[in-house]
Amino acid sequence: MRIGFITGEYPPMEGGVGAFTHELATALADLGHEVHILTHHQAERTGKARIQVAAEVRNWNWAALMQAQRWARQNRLEVVNLQYEAAAFGKVAPLVHILPARLSDFATVITFHDLLVPYLFPKAGSLRYQALLNLARTAKGVIVTNVQDEQQLAQERGIAPMRRIPIGSNIAPTPPPDFDRAAVRAALEIPEDGVLIGYFGFLNASKGAACLLRGVAQALQQGVNAYLVLIGGRTGTSDPSNVHYAESVDALIGQLQLSQRVRRTGFIESAAVSAHLLACDMLALPYTDGVSFRRGSFMAGLAHGCPIITSTPALPLPELHHGDHVYLVPPEQPEALGEAIRTLAEAPQLRTRLSYFARQLAEQFTWTRIAQRTADFFLEVITESAEP
Repeated sequence: MRIGFITGEYPPMEGGVGAFTHELATALADLGHEVHILTHHQAERTGKARIQVAAEVRNWNWAALMQAQRWARQNRLEVVNLQYEAAAFGKVAPLVHILPARLSDFATVITFHDLLVPYLFPKAGSLRYQALLNLARTAKGVIVTNVQDEQQLAQERGIAPMRRIPIGSNIAPTPPPDFDRAAVRAALEIPEDGVLIGYFGFLNASKGAACLLRGVAQALQQGVNAYLVLIGGRTGTSDPSNVHYAESVDALIGQLQLSQRVRRTGFIESAAVSAHLLACDMLALPYTDGVSFRRGSFMAGLAHGCPIITSTPALPLPELHHGDHVYLVPPEQPEALGEAIRTLAEAPQLRTRLSYFARQLAEQFTWTRIAQRTADFFLEVITESAEP
């Protein structure tokens, strides 16, 4: 197949959607498909074998829509897949929501990375959700990454054929060849008896960093020699609200007197991320809306076999068993999180169990499997679109 991806971000730009698109494109190319990517001009222009990157878009306006039409025609694309997350296209990009209509000659598929409503203009109100639904109604196919979004869209009328396909880990468990766990911890100045808690991802309000800080503070009060490492970039390049939240996190670190307990890696290459994940005693991901398979940071934790403390999912996830794959705590309850940190710190056998079953679960979310399921759905959409 000749597959086209349209995405608001792509490496080396920081952002989960861009990293996802890169991994999926690579896996599809490995399966023998021809992949073309239209993205922001700040992305890397050079492509790999069977992957061509057109890093040409400066603003997602009328000119960009016309550009997308030319790009799709010139490359004779059989399917065009819009990787949709409102923040990834910038604060003001309302015209993205009519892209399927402008590409009506092609089999268009929308991948919803979440269903957060976009900014359109002041006082847009309910029109913001209607713009999102317009994407799902005018496309030829819809991909969602988690049960919650699937159930929400299923309640709406006129939605295009939909398929739930999970994301994988954007960070492979491949640290540098000279990886030494003790050396990584020593570089972070973690004492031998220190308990290193990892947090991976941007500082975003939905990821619960403030709750985590309070949980770490409580664990310290309970006698745990706890240290926290914030792994990865601080705010990313797409969501401006992250900047304000990060500033509030900085202030809270000072208020809780945790400055000597918090380490930051800043934006680092994937291999270094992998090394830091493997160096942690546990990973704490207290999402405010509950854990979900749409969370790239969670998928990375599973792939690395991290003992993970995370929030109880909003909807039951049969694949996740408390005490086996993850250690669950209620969302936005730092006391429960602090107690969970203490429990895992004092129970190495439990950490070993969580690590083993996390790796086992991660085998269900390899990029080869995800790419094959995606290609199968693309082919269904292409076939149905071709029928009179």
